Amino acid sequence: MHITIIGAGVIGLSCAYYLRKEGHEISIIDRGNGTDNCSFGNAGYISPSHFIPLASPGIVAQGLKWMLSSSSPFYIKPRLSTSMVKWGIKFYTKANQKTVAQNAPHLNNILQLSRNLMVDLDRELNHGFQLETKGCLMLYKTEKTGHHEAELAHEAKKYGIHAPILNAAEVQAMEPEVEVDVLGGVYFPIDCHLHPVRMMESLRNKIVGMGVKMLYEHEVLNFEIKNEKVVSVITDKGKFSTEHLVLAAGSWLEVISKKLGINLLLQPGKGYSVTYPNRQNNLKYPAILVDDRVAMTPMGNELRVGGTMELCGINHQINMNRVKPIISAANSYYPDLSLAVPPSKNVWSGLRPCSPDGLPYIGNSPYHNNVTVAGGHAMLGISLAAATGLLIKQMIQKEPTEIPINHFRLNR
Repeated sequence: MHITIIGAGVIGLSCAYYLRKEGHEISIIDRGNGTDNCSFGNAGYISPSHFIPLASPGIVAQGLKWMLSSSSPFYIKPRLSTSMVKWGIKFYTKANQKTVAQNAPHLNNILQLSRNLMVDLDRELNHGFQLETKGCLMLYKTEKTGHHEAELAHEAKKYGIHAPILNAAEVQAMEPEVEVDVLGGVYFPIDCHLHPVRMMESLRNKIVGMGVKMLYEHEVLNFEIKNEKVVSVITDKGKFSTEHLVLAAGSWLEVISKKLGINLLLQPGKGYSVTYPNRQNNLKYPAILVDDRVAMTPMGNELRVGGTMELCGINHQINMNRVKPIISAANSYYPDLSLAVPPSKNVWSGLRPCSPDGLPYIGNSPYHNNVTVAGGHAMLGISLAAATGLLIKQMIQKEPTEIPINHFRLNR
């Protein structure tokens, strides 16, 4: 059948890939030009290590402290927003041990499934993702953070994830080209990383070659509905008929879904990244600088440094007060890098679609017979893309899903 996907980020492209393989006619509609959504400038992690949802015990108390400073790793910009208030209340109620105990197993299931699928997909696309399966380091400078990371390493073993705890000398031995100034770290060999731009280009070229139609710079205005089915998508460029609709609109998902009467709690979480080219002495391993919530990713001779979570609505303004601490943290952990703070024109920003409980929305609309939603992946978009695409395909074709998906339903 003819399936229309709203959104040309990594989730939309992944859904298109799996659906097109089954012979469906696929059109992707996106408001941008396909060159710079959140899928392009992120850290490029595929992270089974991130099995603890964003809404976790302690995050609210820590977040309230950080909120007092616009340069902190987590910041909520004060603004009048009913959506933000509702999201915040739900986030607050979900940030407890009971919710984590309920959600972590399901997040782990989809993370591990997606990791394996993404490795297979990279192989099928002639390693166009520049994917490396060498793992990721979680580095820390304080005993308090080290204790917390050790607890997570212990928890990881329950899910079959090997996570050795390293002292400072062991961390340094893994990075022979640069000095590492840390108290210690945890190493997750299961994690992978890739080059997001290469990944997006390879996946897009693949699906276009398979016959997927890309409709860029089309703003979705409304939908035509008959007998509880969406029969066409109305854009500023015209009306397009469809037999099934997939909403994978990233941080615009809340806005788009409301046009169909589907009310999803979702907030855009802005992140920043800076990519340094032509590094002579680069990192061997990607790393998260846990105390400062900064991600470091070597991509060939490039080094990408990124971080922050800024809940500020949909805007792409660059706040250099938030960029400077990211670069400062990188230099603090890796003194040899001597990274300069770039001008704002060289800083990338993107909006992560964050659900209040840390799980994605993967499910069918309760009000329509032919609408499926795939969104709310927050910082795990690339990590969860392949599994989401497969699950959406299985749902649309009414097949048994690879893993249980009830916890990802829209009305949870």
